[in-house]
Amino acid sequence: MSKPVILTIFGTRPEAIKMAPLVKAIENTQDLVSKVCVTAQHRQMLDQVLEIFNINPDYDLNIMKEGQTLSGITNLVLDGVEKVLKELKPDMVLVHGDTTTTFAAALASFYCKIPVGHVEAGLRTFDKYFPFPEEMNRKLTGCIADIHFSPTRNNFNNLVREGVNPENIYITGNTAIDALKSTVSDNYEFENEFLRKVDFRNKRVITVTAHRRENLGQPLKNICHALKEIVRKYEGDVEIVYPVHLNPQVQGPVREILGEVPGVHLIDPVQVLDMHNLLSRSYLVLTDSGGLQEEAPSLGKPVLVLRNETERPEAVEAGTVKVVGTEKENIIEEASRLLEDENEYRRMAHSVNPYGDGHASERIVGAVRYWFGLTDKKPEPFI
Repeated sequence: MSKPVILTIFGTRPEAIKMAPLVKAIENTQDLVSKVCVTAQHRQMLDQVLEIFNINPDYDLNIMKEGQTLSGITNLVLDGVEKVLKELKPDMVLVHGDTTTTFAAALASFYCKIPVGHVEAGLRTFDKYFPFPEEMNRKLTGCIADIHFSPTRNNFNNLVREGVNPENIYITGNTAIDALKSTVSDNYEFENEFLRKVDFRNKRVITVTAHRRENLGQPLKNICHALKEIVRKYEGDVEIVYPVHLNPQVQGPVREILGEVPGVHLIDPVQVLDMHNLLSRSYLVLTDSGGLQEEAPSLGKPVLVLRNETERPEAVEAGTVKVVGTEKENIIEEASRLLEDENEYRRMAHSVNPYGDGHASERIVGAVRYWFGLTDKKPEPFI
């Protein structure tokens, strides 16, 4: 019997960060063949991750275009992945999370009758427009997937309620935590020239990311005005580092409102090693990102979520993150509480991260091997 060929497909920087440990785990498995296809839904930011983790894609669709639309991305991924599948004929396709690449690649695999494994399965907000289009992407991918890798018990329960056979769901933890094991170091030296100069020892640094589609427009402006007030309120003590997404709809308002504000440092997006070590040395994180809600608590950093909902309620229940929305006054109030109340800060910083123990990739590989009958032992679930 020939070794099963496992094709991993991803297209954005966040996907790449979370899939990189899994790709490496498959590569190190004797009885599986690893192949990688990138769509390059993001180009520059994706390439940084590939280089850092030393991943050389077997297929690169290179679909990114200026002004690309969701329907355009879907069409290009669907067509490009179908051609790869017909050429390679993999035994299973692995996709991650909730991007348009994820859904379109899963759909192409379904059309070619190739089993799909969904990594980071079962996350839900139960509102198809928030986050948009991610909530529907992951829900539709879940309908297609044959095997589901859920980070938490809550994600498992969501899928069971939707009618997924529990035998096909594995609770693995999140591969984002796996990645941190190889990226964060106490003696790390930043590649970004500005970050090398940041006084983490004497300043309380707040790391900010805000770029989600549903926050574009007035919500993003509200966030920026809140940041402006926070850094003025704690002048001399608090500094903000904001790697600004390349999207012109983000760059415009952020630079207009915050570009000349002392203590606010707007920098270009940084590579993953810099980002993870920036999180590690920060005092507090404000973000609308999904991945940072998992990563920062693993590093003992409280997170304020700049959204009105989260598909990661486990962190809220555990006390590692708090959803604060996008209203200016609420953001200022919640950030001030953590900057002024040591007990509240300590409570969030020391809460147990519910997202993983750094062995999610091993569990996923074990489940794939079990699926193909290469072992008779199912992986133990992450508790």
